[in-house]
Amino acid sequence: MEPLVIPVIILVVVGAGVALAARTLGKRQASARQAANIPAPDATEVARLAAGKLNEEQHRRLYALIAQGQAMAAIKFYYESTGTGLRASRDAVGALAAHPQPYRGPDAAVAAAEPDDDDTPQRFPYRYRAIASKGDVTREVSSNMLNDEIYGRIRTLARSGDVEGAATALTKHSDISLKQAREFIALLDD
Repeated sequence: MEPLVIPVIILVVVGAGVALAARTLGKRQASARQAANIPAPDATEVARLAAGKLNEEQHRRLYALIAQGQAMAAIKFYYESTGTGLRASRDAVGALAAHPQPYRGPDAAVAAAEPDDDDTPQRFPYRYRAIASKGDVTREVSSNMLNDEIYGRIRTLARSGDVEGAATALTKHSDISLKQAREFIALLDD
């Protein structure tokens, strides 16, 4: 039994040394990241850049996988379609799921340079649902001419007191009447 005591003691000392070295290295890396003060990328910007790497068919298929709740399949599909790393693919799919992006064709750089005009709404490949409720009354607007940005502008108009401007903008970006838009805007009280 005595011949086994010395090798066991050596193994315990080596294991403790490795654990201590790993802990020290982890602390050094964490302090280096803090010292560099590298800001985390904005998730909406990550989503926009990730969507720009996909063609229209890939974009449609990826969002179909996300909608079906198949996160692993979506990550694998993005990884195979774009050739980015596995971690970058995971982050991209997470950002795309949290911040849906419309497909922008090859002319997206030209369109991005031009200011977005509310007078000519564009159609997106997905339907956007906006829901407002107060008490027992609930209204829903579903349109493929709405997205988070446009709906945000409509909500801002409503909050600032410009109910008519908000209702007019909502009718331009959906297929509802001005009366229905006014009823919807009246329910927004954030």
